[in-house]
Amino acid sequence: MTKTKRILAIETSCDETAAAIIENGTTILSNVVASQIESHKRFGGVVPEVASRHHVEQVTRIIEQALEEANLKPSDLDAVAVTEGPGLVGALLIGVHAAKAMAFAHGLPLIGVHHIAGHIYANQLEQPMHFPLLALVVSGGHTELIYMEKDGHYETIGMTRDDAVGEAYDKVARTLGLPYPGGPHIDRLAHEGEAVLTFPRSWLEPNSLDFSFSGLKSHVLNVVHNQKQRGEETNPANLAASFQESVIEVLVTKTRTAVNKYGVNQLVVAGGVAANKGLRAALEKEFAESLTLSIPPLPLCTDNAAMIGAAAFYQLEQASFAGWDLNGRPGMEL
Repeated sequence: MTKTKRILAIETSCDETAAAIIENGTTILSNVVASQIESHKRFGGVVPEVASRHHVEQVTRIIEQALEEANLKPSDLDAVAVTEGPGLVGALLIGVHAAKAMAFAHGLPLIGVHHIAGHIYANQLEQPMHFPLLALVVSGGHTELIYMEKDGHYETIGMTRDDAVGEAYDKVARTLGLPYPGGPHIDRLAHEGEAVLTFPRSWLEPNSLDFSFSGLKSHVLNVVHNQKQRGEETNPANLAASFQESVIEVLVTKTRTAVNKYGVNQLVVAGGVAANKGLRAALEKEFAESLTLSIPPLPLCTDNAAMIGAAAFYQLEQASFAGWDLNGRPGMEL
């Protein structure tokens, strides 16, 4: 009988302070997230120094709450995992030092986890991952297609050459005067409007799996600016619908090209933009009948610690541990 293994996971890469207890890489015993959205909203985006200060204030309490909700003591744990990177360096360091302290105090192995690996493995908390698979990563800082032949194997086959898709959403939302974070507001408006505006699609070179959203973002900004200059009223719902249609068509088309090229068994979607209802519906329409499609539930799309614990389980099984020199790595590559 396989021994039950429990991991305390900590995530502080940006503006959520999170801790979770994950059992055998698939079962959530607790998943606690303290959001900082209200603190950053007035600035229109995340302020790194403010985020770090909140992490310092919250991290010990969040870890204690995760243990309490799982009804466990530190002696019941098998390892401590933490987001090593990428992310805001100050924010990462808070989590790393908290994880080191827990691991050292209780004689537990320490595991450093890549943030995007965490987003991918969030899918494992809902259903098994079948290799080879393709991961579509869509977030505020990342837009990537990643081929995985097996656990822990990541081959980036497509990436954004400029803005990440979530970044483009936030900038368009800011242009329309919508509050931070802008992505959910654009998604909501898109369902209230019609895609009557012709916005560009950036396909790049033939058969390229890379993405580019900078041109689309600039086009939207120019449309709004020109309408204001002419004294015309912008229809936010129609603009949002037209923008979202352009983004989704490019994401789905390039993902289909990659699926066909690599002959994968499963497509997993990862990152905060995976919560977008328009994207979820389009992916389900395109892929649900042709392969296994996995999109995490909304709470597991945005930053959380459960996903870090899920990704760490493979490293625990491989005894791939970090040393006490573990550091935050803001530019960490997958």
